[in-house]
Amino acid sequence: MPDAGRIATRLHDLMPTPPIDGADSVFRLLSELPLIERAEPIVDEVSGNDWRFDVPQWSRTAAVAEAVGLTLAELDWFADPGGWLRTKAPPLQHYRYRIRSDNRLLEAPKERLREVQRRMLRTVLDRVPPHAAAHGFVRGRSVHTFAAPHAGHEVVVRIDLRAFFPSVSQTRVRAVFDTLGYPTRVSRVLAGLCTTSTPPGVLAQLPFDAASRLRGAHLPQGAPTSPALANLVAHRLDRRLTGLARAHRVDYTRYADDLAFSGSDLAVDRLIHAVGRIVADEGFAVHPGKTRVMRAHRRQHLAGLVVNTRPQAARAEYDDVKALLFNCVRHGPDSQNRDGRPHFREYVYGRIAWVGESNESRKRSLHALAARVDWAR
Repeated sequence: MPDAGRIATRLHDLMPTPPIDGADSVFRLLSELPLIERAEPIVDEVSGNDWRFDVPQWSRTAAVAEAVGLTLAELDWFADPGGWLRTKAPPLQHYRYRIRSDNRLLEAPKERLREVQRRMLRTVLDRVPPHAAAHGFVRGRSVHTFAAPHAGHEVVVRIDLRAFFPSVSQTRVRAVFDTLGYPTRVSRVLAGLCTTSTPPGVLAQLPFDAASRLRGAHLPQGAPTSPALANLVAHRLDRRLTGLARAHRVDYTRYADDLAFSGSDLAVDRLIHAVGRIVADEGFAVHPGKTRVMRAHRRQHLAGLVVNTRPQAARAEYDDVKALLFNCVRHGPDSQNRDGRPHFREYVYGRIAWVGESNESRKRSLHALAARVDWAR
């Protein structure tokens, strides 16, 4: 017999205010709710698993709810362990959606879920180290540490992964939490909090191939937990590509969906073919139109940095920042803030930091020019 209390709680979560058309909407929503017995409700379960890394040992779903600041009913609604919200289009959504000009979908969690995900990032995911080859979204690493191993090499190869976050399914995310030692139902809830299925109305606005990747539960691009989870899911990919690189006597690093290889005596075609096989075997896909082979007599660039001699911003970018500062000195910063940025000074100093991170002489020159700007003008 279905639990009336759980049905009432779910109904209130999905319809927190009285409907305009009275009981009709209530009956319609009730008719679409799955039976409680057929769903997979959140229940307490003691783990017999071995814990790995210094993660909180949540053996019961009640402990998860308390740690992320939710009631059990709220945890049920956000994690959706029965999959009801992934097959229907409920009146309340947990995400905001924005389609970029390149048809890439940004799925940003709303405030409550975003805070839950941030707590998970701080308390769980940040305590699990990614592979040494991963440099994106890792504390202490950056685009500069990603690019540095490839500086001064005869050949640099950049390979792009297609639809990196959508390629990571909820099943693979759940496997990460299983590996950390969480019991099955806790892993299911944690994975549910970090993944989403894109609603049909949003899918209809996307090309068919993009929509097909987003239909199933996946990592949303825009959630604070997605980069860390993607790195952990890609751990075996990084391990295999590191082994391949050693076999070819080349260097390998990864920054999110950018793979970089470099060396002096590089069998490029064999390497690219082998990388494609490993990437496909690990559940990802290479974007063939974005593969680049860059030799030393041409400009070699990775993640916006030129690496022919050392990782540094392109000369044109340095010249742009220098010209911007010179105009700020002559005409005042307001004359150069054409986009109306509310924190223009911080924006300018951010560009100085980017351009000067790997070139001290450029940094000193730009800081000296910035010191002459009357920022109150």
